[in-house]
Amino acid sequence: MEEGVIPMLLERKANSNGEVVRKIISPNNQKLKLLDQVRRHLRSRYYSRKTEEAYIKWIREFIIFNGKKYPTELDRTHVEKFLSYLAVEKQVAAPTQNQALCAIVYLYKNYFEKDFGWLEDVVRASNRKKLPVVFSKSEAINVISNLEGDTYLIASLLYGSGLRLSEGLNLRIKDVDFEYKSLTIRDSKGEKDRTTILSQKIIPLLKDHIREVEKIHQGDLAKGKGETILPHALARKYPNAAKEFGWQYLFPANKFIRENTTGLIFRYHIHESTIQKEIKKAVKRAGINKPASAHTFRHSFATHLLEAGYDIRTIQELLGHKSLRTTMIYTHIIENLHGVRSPLD
Repeated sequence: MEEGVIPMLLERKANSNGEVVRKIISPNNQKLKLLDQVRRHLRSRYYSRKTEEAYIKWIREFIIFNGKKYPTELDRTHVEKFLSYLAVEKQVAAPTQNQALCAIVYLYKNYFEKDFGWLEDVVRASNRKKLPVVFSKSEAINVISNLEGDTYLIASLLYGSGLRLSEGLNLRIKDVDFEYKSLTIRDSKGEKDRTTILSQKIIPLLKDHIREVEKIHQGDLAKGKGETILPHALARKYPNAAKEFGWQYLFPANKFIRENTTGLIFRYHIHESTIQKEIKKAVKRAGINKPASAHTFRHSFATHLLEAGYDIRTIQELLGHKSLRTTMIYTHIIENLHGVRSPLD
């Protein structure tokens, strides 16, 4: 058996339509609900927790939309109606509709091992092209200066290193390299690893912060805790690694949580919503009227590097974009801002 895969017994029964339905039986012989089964299946394939939660959400909505019928009793037309409902009634954006489709395809193709063919009659959500919101350099610094504590450090990393919020919060202690002034981003969007820059300005504060996190970790160990959750099969391969300081989250939460699958009680990272709320408040305090968010720092990082004359392919690597076309959006911002002189001037 592949390391890290939770042992699962399969029970196959025919439903009312004569189709074979797979039921997973947990080690204690209690049948798990479908969503719990799919969750375990996703984890056995090493999907990120963010993808896992998104897929489970859309599968749940799909089932509720279809009167809570078991998915094997549904067909392609039910999927088409659900996706059209998202576009027409809920007016979701194209990426949101596509994420829902990916979740449903995973359910049928990977979990049930059933292919219902190409979806022909789906009403597609409109894919509106929007330029990203960008801070000026002074605005970015102003917003960050209106933050404090962990939120100040996180916002500084978002702007100084071009991180997504989830990437900043998922950093472990060992991902920070002060010698090379770099950060290692692991299992990012598209399940890729990459390296990006670390601002010299933030290093002293970050070192102080890590010393405080180590004190918290030592206190947890003294209380018989201090173990964290490890990615993929590392917990089985390195049983003692979960208590090592290098594997602890760089921004641990104040409270412990319980991991449903293993029962492990550990400190997860600070919740995204906590940081998002504080950044929104800081934007307001800075007197900035743009519809800015935590992600605006990442857009500003790319735009300001382009303004400084850095090569776009270098910026692509730092951002972790698979396609150069994605990074090219920032050249349009530069052109719009600086390409034309107003006749009034």
